[in-house]
Amino acid sequence: MKTPDTNYIEKLYRAYYMDVYSYLMTLVKDAHEAEELTQETFFRAMRSKASYQGKSGERTWLCAIAKNLCMDHFRRQKKKKPENVSKEVDAGIFLERDVTDRMQSLEIHQALHKLSEPYKEVFSLRVFGELSFREIGQIFGKTENWSRVTYHRGKLKLQETLEKERKNEI
Repeated sequence: MKTPDTNYIEKLYRAYYMDVYSYLMTLVKDAHEAEELTQETFFRAMRSKASYQGKSGERTWLCAIAKNLCMDHFRRQKKKKPENVSKEVDAGIFLERDVTDRMQSLEIHQALHKLSEPYKEVFSLRVFGELSFREIGQIFGKTENWSRVTYHRGKLKLQETLEKERKNEI
């Protein structure tokens, strides 16, 4: 068995502990159980780090582990689940996605703020203003092709910035 990188797991723990704990609290509604399941989540993540493919965000990966542990916990305890627990688990999945989307949105906005002009404005007009490339070109007094190229270059710069920031986090 490959030895997990403990520094990596520590960084994950510091970065996502409260997210995972909060997510589990919405499911089990008991601080002690949520704490136990949170600890078990990071233990499982440490054991299965090799299975993390990077296809989803780390938070999403950890919350998926937490959700599975929570369901196993309910089965093991043979505890009478509240009748709406499966609805809450499903809602918890959507809540986790919403939190992830909001956090990713914040990351994108912070990276966008660092982007130079005209990339920042063209990207914002296209994504947030939902303008066509033709309309963006008209605003800048340029061609549709110019706005298209500027948008795609800005998008690449934004992706590079996000990748650099994510590498710096862990």
